Amino acid sequence: MTIGSGSMYIMAVVLPAVQAEFGVARAGASFPYTLMMIGFGLGGIVMGRLADRRGLFPVLLLGAGGLGAGFIAAGLSGSLLTFALAHGLLIGALGSSATFAPLVADTSLWFVKRRGIAVAICASGNYVAGAVWPPIVQHAVASHGWRATYIGLGLFCAVSIPLLALLMRPRPPAAVAAVARHAGAASPSTRPFGLSLNQAQALLCVAGVGCCVAMAMPQVHIVAYCGDLGYGAARGAEMLSLMLACGIVSRIVSGLICDRIGGLRTLLLGAVLQGVALLLFLPFDGLVSLYVVSALFGLFQGGIVPSYAIIVREHFPPAEAGARVGTVLMATLFGMALGGWMSGKVFDLTGSYHAAFLNGLAFNALNLSIVAVLLFKTRRAQAG
Repeated sequence: MTIGSGSMYIMAVVLPAVQAEFGVARAGASFPYTLMMIGFGLGGIVMGRLADRRGLFPVLLLGAGGLGAGFIAAGLSGSLLTFALAHGLLIGALGSSATFAPLVADTSLWFVKRRGIAVAICASGNYVAGAVWPPIVQHAVASHGWRATYIGLGLFCAVSIPLLALLMRPRPPAAVAAVARHAGAASPSTRPFGLSLNQAQALLCVAGVGCCVAMAMPQVHIVAYCGDLGYGAARGAEMLSLMLACGIVSRIVSGLICDRIGGLRTLLLGAVLQGVALLLFLPFDGLVSLYVVSALFGLFQGGIVPSYAIIVREHFPPAEAGARVGTVLMATLFGMALGGWMSGKVFDLTGSYHAAFLNGLAFNALNLSIVAVLLFKTRRAQAG
């Protein structure tokens, strides 16, 4: 996951260079990221189903091929359109998608009592990618240019992921649901939150879009934001790395919390804290204060996305884990895609990121309201 999810953060680092080379507006330069995240999300559903049937090994081999071909094709692209298509079809749909939702869903099937921390540790690979890749890529771009950097990334992915995939061949036990019952875990309902399965999943998907539109604003645009403030892209890359390093801590702590209070309450807590962090970006734009707020943002929101996987495993049939986890995580990735583009568009319309932060707060409020309603329905169903 650390290697495969790097694409989410690499694009943020190369955004200013790509914008300058292709001579487009900020929203146009953000478009490849949007396509990549859409492909990432949609591909996750397909890859999740394939992993349910065939296991992780062939899925990870497909991902290695997609990432290798995608980074190389993007590095050789002669226009923004071919650059964007390489991100959407190869890097996103075929590549990174194989290294996120299938791994999270598979991990949730191996554990019962400590499922929250297990999923959190697995999902932390996504944020390890955010902590590790931005400074490496920033240095490579400054030394060799973004095209050579992309080609090198493609070669690295094509070699490293198949080697790691050899360790991922065992399948989770077929009797996982029976094991959960014997361990005293609550059996998932056929009417989660008092709703039909599809209605409940639809609400989770809308909530996922809302929280991740908000999440995308700092993660996608912090490098460009620092450049606009005169601090330079290198400072922005350091803030992104710090943000996601703190997200690793947040994900593990949230996993521990999740094992005690459940996925819904953990998601509600994370959404409230993410809103607080977004609010802090508005008055504080000094260099030191941006480092502090970036760290707080990482600490506050890191546990949000893994909570969705736990909610699905707590409230939905385990036999549908791969497809349903993949679908909900697809919605969160679509939110990241929409948020990355929308924040750039708001910047183009207003000339600053102030309104973009307010837009993120509005979408975060949408997420909060849905999670609060689901928690209320759960309590009412338990009381009844």
